[in-house]
Amino acid sequence: MSSIVEAGALSGLSADPKVPAKGAIDPEIEKLAVNTVRVLGADLTQAFKGGHPGTVMGAAAIGVALWRYQMRYNPKNPDWFNRDRFVLSAGHACLWQYIHLHLAGYDAWTIDALKQYHNPDFGIAAGHPEIEFPGIELTTGLLGQGVANALGLAIASKNLAATYNKPSYPVVDNKIWCFVGDGCLQEGVGQEALSLAGHLRLDNLIVIYDDNSVTVDGSIATCFTDDTSAKVKAMGFNVLEVYDGTNDLTAIIKAMDEAKATRGKPSFIHIRTIIGFGSRKQNTGAAHGAALGEDEVSYVKQLFGFDPAKRFVIPDGVYDYFHPVIQRGADDEAAWNAMFAQYAKEHPAEHAELTQRLTGTLPDGWKNDLPPKGALPTSAQATRKSSGIAVQALVPKYKHFIAGSADLMESTFVNFKGQVEFQSPDTGFGDYSGRQLRYGIREFAMVGAANGMNAYQNGMIIPICSSYLAFWQYAMSACRLGALMGVRFIGLGTHDSIGVGEDGPTHQSVALAAFFRALPNFNLIRPADAEEVLGAWEVALDAQHTPTLMTLSRQGVPLLEHSDRAKVHNGAYPIFANYDERTADPELVLIATGSEVWRAVEAAKKLAPLRTRVVSMPIQSVFDRQPAEYRRVTLATGKALVVAIEPWASYGWARYAHASMSLHTFGLSAPQETLYELFGYGIDTIVEKVSKFVESKRVDGKIVLPGVGEFEELLLGYAKKHAGPELELH
Repeated sequence: MSSIVEAGALSGLSADPKVPAKGAIDPEIEKLAVNTVRVLGADLTQAFKGGHPGTVMGAAAIGVALWRYQMRYNPKNPDWFNRDRFVLSAGHACLWQYIHLHLAGYDAWTIDALKQYHNPDFGIAAGHPEIEFPGIELTTGLLGQGVANALGLAIASKNLAATYNKPSYPVVDNKIWCFVGDGCLQEGVGQEALSLAGHLRLDNLIVIYDDNSVTVDGSIATCFTDDTSAKVKAMGFNVLEVYDGTNDLTAIIKAMDEAKATRGKPSFIHIRTIIGFGSRKQNTGAAHGAALGEDEVSYVKQLFGFDPAKRFVIPDGVYDYFHPVIQRGADDEAAWNAMFAQYAKEHPAEHAELTQRLTGTLPDGWKNDLPPKGALPTSAQATRKSSGIAVQALVPKYKHFIAGSADLMESTFVNFKGQVEFQSPDTGFGDYSGRQLRYGIREFAMVGAANGMNAYQNGMIIPICSSYLAFWQYAMSACRLGALMGVRFIGLGTHDSIGVGEDGPTHQSVALAAFFRALPNFNLIRPADAEEVLGAWEVALDAQHTPTLMTLSRQGVPLLEHSDRAKVHNGAYPIFANYDERTADPELVLIATGSEVWRAVEAAKKLAPLRTRVVSMPIQSVFDRQPAEYRRVTLATGKALVVAIEPWASYGWARYAHASMSLHTFGLSAPQETLYELFGYGIDTIVEKVSKFVESKRVDGKIVLPGVGEFEELLLGYAKKHAGPELELH
């Protein structure tokens, strides 16, 4: 049964021994503080006629409870390691957070900073929370993802506590607070994250549901009638109810106290509020995402006892009311620092390891743990299995890694020797020190949680996420936010092409890579063999502020004679030539990626005496950042015809090549070798198509390069011609 927390009205109840007890604070000052937040919300959105005033006004008491009484943080050192973390999943309500950061005494959040909200002059008061500004843990706003981020923060905190805490030394014992709205709970990623949090019994996670029953379109009764408390309780949460969250500060504080004291399950505080409270537009969609209007702002000010002619007013009494949190934060950090110094004496090895991890880097020399090329298997091996070599070499040794998969641990080779699963100890499946995480079939929440884990503190946790490549499309939005924030995860997308074979077209990615290649600050890597796979891991781990997705084959590929992990760092490099490159330039360059590089090499051998170079291009984005001269020399720009070979859509290849051998349909269900022949990637077909293309460009025996914008699809219609009517279905 859910707990119901009810009380009378705004009061001076204290939830912290350093804050004056109930009755010591004038209730009128408390009420003034809450109303000041409301008026500021109306004023600041009206100043530049943009933003979201409704939640600021309706949830003001929740903010006061959090920043004045409940959360442990130091506003003068926003990065203090053992602070509570706060995630505003309902990111449109960011002004509510900004106002409380100002009142709490964060140096960067001056009144002038608040005035930049929706201001064309820009500033730190962004239209949604952005990770780079003090007091903001993650960039949020695409509803629901903040719940997954908070899940990741809670996992990180639990894992670090289980790894480093010792009797009398709770070096990690913080809480993770997540503020959600109706939209966060309607989005699927929010449900995925809540489900996993409940299963993992993360009692350091407290979710605050601002239930104002209004979205942009108006009342949610038109689209959302779930019994949310019952549903979340069924997921394993301790559910607490507050029925007047607009005004009942006492009830909110009591609920938060109970949530902090709960053991063995996360807490969900269901708080009913009135959006736009105090305005005549309250309880309507009009109060959600637009300025109220000058007349309405004046009305709100008069209602709450403010002068309508004055803007951005914060009475001295409100500053005085919040002022104790500055000393409280300083005292909390000082006490922790003293404990940590003693911890260093009592547990020097753990202290040294934790201190090293706080740098956000792996220890020097980690690349030496990866086996040299001479120790790699020479027989054909799937690159997904080759990735497992890196996992086995690094993850058991370095506690920085938390590996996991969406129900495909052994298929994606993220399991490792001696692994312990990250699970509640009560289940018998593992414990919180474990670093193998079963995400279940929740790809979106998996990557959202990975963003949170890496953001926990300076990238000290490196999450590994894995699934079939086709399922990464479920997580694309979280990948985008990870790239935007500059956090790092190692993504593994296996079964990456028609080489999946009998799994069929649902699992054979065609166009997915185009998105990831276009995504700023994101590494999509398609390695050709085991040596390039290890190079891909080096690139991914060197990129401290860039997420990576490696696309890996199900089918075996040979270890190539001239593959070179060091050259993977260039994005592309010549890997084979069928002539002596010291004596002449190539006439033809074949660019290939992943499991098609060896096919390009074999085709090049048959294309002799046509002088042919094969270039492996595992990372387009990294190659694009190389000096122009390197790029020109690698592709023999202006000297040779260039053909790209890849069983994905051709989009993007025109910037490098004159033609491509690419897919133009979805795949089929058949053995992978059958599909390679059917879709035109057999060695003889490559030779035939490329030869015809080269001959079509000869004039008087000389190759004439196509003009700008000319690009040919060498396999257009090929599969349809050879497959028969069944291809029409796809």
